Amino acid sequence: MYKTIQADVVVCGGGPAGINAAIAAGRSGAQTVLIERYGFLGGMSTAALVYPWMTFHTMSGKQVIRGIAQEIIDRLMRMSASPGHVRDTVGFVHTITPYHPEMYKIVALDMLKEAGVRLLVHSFVDKVQTEGSEIRSVRLTTKSGKIEVNGRMFIDTTGDADIAYLAGAPCLQGRDGDKLTQPMTMKFRMRGVDLERVKQYMLAHPDEFYKKTPFEELETLPLSGVLGFYKHWKEASLPINRDQILFFTGPEEDEVLVNTTRVQGLDGTDVEDLTEAEEAGRRQVLLVAAFMRDKLPGFEKASISSVGAQIGVRETRRLDGVYALQADDVVQGRRFDDVIARSGYPIDIHDPSGKGVTAAWVQGDGAYDIPYRCLLAKRITNLLAGGRCISTTHEALATTRLTPSCMATGQAAGTAAGIAVRHGVSPADIDIKELQLALTQADAVLA
Repeated sequence: MYKTIQADVVVCGGGPAGINAAIAAGRSGAQTVLIERYGFLGGMSTAALVYPWMTFHTMSGKQVIRGIAQEIIDRLMRMSASPGHVRDTVGFVHTITPYHPEMYKIVALDMLKEAGVRLLVHSFVDKVQTEGSEIRSVRLTTKSGKIEVNGRMFIDTTGDADIAYLAGAPCLQGRDGDKLTQPMTMKFRMRGVDLERVKQYMLAHPDEFYKKTPFEELETLPLSGVLGFYKHWKEASLPINRDQILFFTGPEEDEVLVNTTRVQGLDGTDVEDLTEAEEAGRRQVLLVAAFMRDKLPGFEKASISSVGAQIGVRETRRLDGVYALQADDVVQGRRFDDVIARSGYPIDIHDPSGKGVTAAWVQGDGAYDIPYRCLLAKRITNLLAGGRCISTTHEALATTRLTPSCMATGQAAGTAAGIAVRHGVSPADIDIKELQLALTQADAVLA
């Protein structure tokens, strides 16, 4: 016999999207359970050291993501665990948001408890029980045996569309044709970095750094990120299919987060591929760290201080939902009647097989709408998605996968689930105006 738990809303995946979904559902009055496979919350933001959060703003500096996501930032700032939104000295976006991952774990726990959410960590979903077109329960493997969680509404915030896939909802993976996904990256931190020396080198050698770096402001801006050292990287000829170094500063004054390793051609939903990726990523970390220490100005006394608990995964499965957000929707800044979130992050595709990154910025006012239909599954009537696995094309995923966007779609999914429970209808049948009103009242930006 399995132990059974009853809930109104079951959220699977405790990353930023799942945290925000569960908080929103709990605040709606729905009895909510959040399931997470690790012993801590935060998903890629904590387990894989994805840092900083980017971006809450358009390129002109207009904030288009607030709501629960901004509440989290405000709490972190009060704890001196985030400086808030700061200028991106890489120049790829207008702002980035550094944060302390250990503090984020606690803030998330506090907010979930305040919302009345029941949390189950160290719990891995290995089966989804369906009846007709509805999910009845998810089965968990835990240290204390099997647990079955029954619910009325289910939200997939696993990042990999695990719940949708196990329930039989249509899913897609990778780009059209070869199905290859964006590469995985093993991120790591280094301490002992002389960031002032790094900045002075940048000012003296601007041609060696990203063309959008705001050099005219760099003297007065705190250094938040660096993309370049092209000459040093080329001369090193490391066996990593990338053409530059990328790192972000913090959270400590002498610390950086390095986003440079690249593991390509492997499937993040295949356990043998993931095993290979973890090994390859950790070996690359040692190569990159040694290169930075030996060759880059400012890194002479630096050393590795932490490495991700797992490799960072940009793309795996995603929902093939009622509507798939298109690249043109993003670039043209398209508006939708059923908007539930906005984003100003550009399309940012790390090449699945080559060295480069393909980018396309949002036109118009610098933001695009994410429609509610992207959260709705086909075939399964009581399933919503939030975060990285919402319904998009491969190209559009390259913007919606970023954490602030995931936070926003997670909040929308949780709010929608709460409304569906209250009215006793499927998520597809709720009044979109009621959902939009609830979101705007919770300080989400929809216009």
